[in-house]
Amino acid sequence: MLNDEVNKREKLIIRTSVIGIAANVFLAIIKAVIGLLSNSIAIVLDAVNNLSDALSSVITIIGTKLAGKEPDKKHPFGYGRVEYLSSLVIALIVCYAGVTSFTESVKKILHPEKPEYSVISIVIVGIAVLVKIVLGLFVKQTGEKVNSDSLVNSGKDALLDSVISSATLVAAVVFTLLSVSLEAYLGAIISALIIKTGLEMLSETVSKLLGEPGDVELLQAIKETVIEFPEVKGAYDLILHNYGPDTYNGSIHIELDDSFTITGLDELTRAIVVKVYEKHQVILTAVGIYSVNTKDSNAMKLREEISKCVLSHDHVKQIHGFYYNEKDKMVRFDVVISFEAESRQEVFNNILEELCKKYPDYRFVLAMDMDYGEII
Repeated sequence: MLNDEVNKREKLIIRTSVIGIAANVFLAIIKAVIGLLSNSIAIVLDAVNNLSDALSSVITIIGTKLAGKEPDKKHPFGYGRVEYLSSLVIALIVCYAGVTSFTESVKKILHPEKPEYSVISIVIVGIAVLVKIVLGLFVKQTGEKVNSDSLVNSGKDALLDSVISSATLVAAVVFTLLSVSLEAYLGAIISALIIKTGLEMLSETVSKLLGEPGDVELLQAIKETVIEFPEVKGAYDLILHNYGPDTYNGSIHIELDDSFTITGLDELTRAIVVKVYEKHQVILTAVGIYSVNTKDSNAMKLREEISKCVLSHDHVKQIHGFYYNEKDKMVRFDVVISFEAESRQEVFNNILEELCKKYPDYRFVLAMDMDYGEII
């Protein structure tokens, strides 16, 4: 990502977060006053949720600032992953808020207290619901626009709070009209939903921290860009390492004729690296080479036969890097086996066993490979 785009993204995230902080602090104060005056645990808990949202926005700002630090000797790939850590903290806050809300709701179910709602308090809570919905949608959409998990999680949290406020509003209306208190029961149900959402946020963030293969569309687009070079016969083994939102380093293997010169190879790989960065803002730190037989017609025929044999096995997606060394009677290639196979190793062993029986005069050097995007 270019520097001006990074700065623009950072400013947008911070501005959105500041708006969120101001709105949530204001709503928290209003709801706390109404909740205490009306003796409503639901409205008080709603005010606490607003404060947790404000805290989430503060964490988002801190995370964005830290993630924007320039790479240094200690962290040469930058600090982009700090954004994932801030998303993790926000997810934990959501879970904590859900557990706390559930605990308080259960206490009120066991030891009920009659609330005292006024028309003004009901109207104010209704307005707060609308404000929270608008705020949640704004923050979430902005987060999706700039690919910020922290903002997206904050937006989801705000929308959940609007659901809580809506339930509080419904409970207030029901109590006013029928003198039946439902807020504690509604609070328990909604708290369970908040906990569920928090755990989902937590799971998504942890998955990114552990390492995911990358966006399938981006993987495919980079491969297509590389294959646009007429000298490239195929592009495989694309691996992207994520160092924060929209920040990738990667490596790829390409197939080239075995007649390529070192000079030609150097010029081609440099051109590929430049073009991939210009189109996708991905830095290819390595371009590996698979040589393709062009001087031996028997090798081409053998490749066709072996490819047909290997691809007949279930869960085999492709073979690549095929090369035949006539002098040593050695055949080498990589075979991509899908993760859907019950045992990838068993599929690989069956392939190798069949080839050794069918071609006893050849020595096979196979590598079990994977397609990191599960695409061909």
